[in-house]
Amino acid sequence: MARTIRTTVMTALCCAAVGAGLVGCVDITETEPRPASTADASPSGSGLFSGTKKIDVKGRSVNVSCSGDAVDGRPVVVLMAGLGDGLDKMAALQKSLSEKDRVCSFDRLGEGASDKPAGPQTVADSGKVLTAVLDRVAGDGPVVLAGHSLGGLLAARYAPDHQDRVKGLVLMDATSPTTTADIAKVIPDSAEDPGAELREQTLAVNEGENPEMLVIPDGKVRSAGDIPVEVIQHGTPYLAEVPTYGSGLEEMWSEGQRQWLAVSPGRAVLTTAAKSGHYIYADRPDLAVKAVQRVTTQAAG
Repeated sequence: MARTIRTTVMTALCCAAVGAGLVGCVDITETEPRPASTADASPSGSGLFSGTKKIDVKGRSVNVSCSGDAVDGRPVVVLMAGLGDGLDKMAALQKSLSEKDRVCSFDRLGEGASDKPAGPQTVADSGKVLTAVLDRVAGDGPVVLAGHSLGGLLAARYAPDHQDRVKGLVLMDATSPTTTADIAKVIPDSAEDPGAELREQTLAVNEGENPEMLVIPDGKVRSAGDIPVEVIQHGTPYLAEVPTYGSGLEEMWSEGQRQWLAVSPGRAVLTTAAKSGHYIYADRPDLAVKAVQRVTTQAAG
């Protein structure tokens, strides 16, 4: 039981830590990446494609999957998984969404079937890879970014600088924008196990000790303009199970979700996914699908 609780919390704290929240870095090496399939993929450079294929981004191979048909006037939906997760984790969500829209997902460098990064990465570096993926899967058309955990944080950090193409956001239990400060405040350096271990691992992940070699400092939430945004937080308080610090961690996480509302002042809404832990799109796929479809419809305007 203790092992299960610790793993779940780290899967939320570490991943989110990489940017300011709690989200996925425990046991991330236990499963081998699934080989990429090139079925139904068009030749490289020949335009939009369907299926799973590798694209070249400055000499690094990035694994990308797309499905569904493009619909005039509707943005392409791009799914972004959490730290330690490959695009296969969101395959069921992608399949459901692709019944109405063109939907794509990808493995960031260091994840799934993509190459490892050449060295330490910043949030800006990760954004450059995302730009290359968007160019390939959506051309110069609009997109809606739907991110989970660290993927949500990266989506929300990317949108303000790319308002010409990002027309909506769905943030599912996104890593808090101030995770390093949050975890250090809730769990003091004088803490003993399991709190001490959780604090140490989370801070290490934020400093780049993760599969993506990604270093993400705390930062204020910037506006991405007047775009539709849905922030969804977990409803099952699994963080509360951490001895001594559980209630503080839950409060920290909730505050982090509220901070993300500033990415679109006046249009962002916060909801709680009842009966869902950190993986909202798996625990409550109905809520995830409806949220992405609502934002996509609003973005199409």
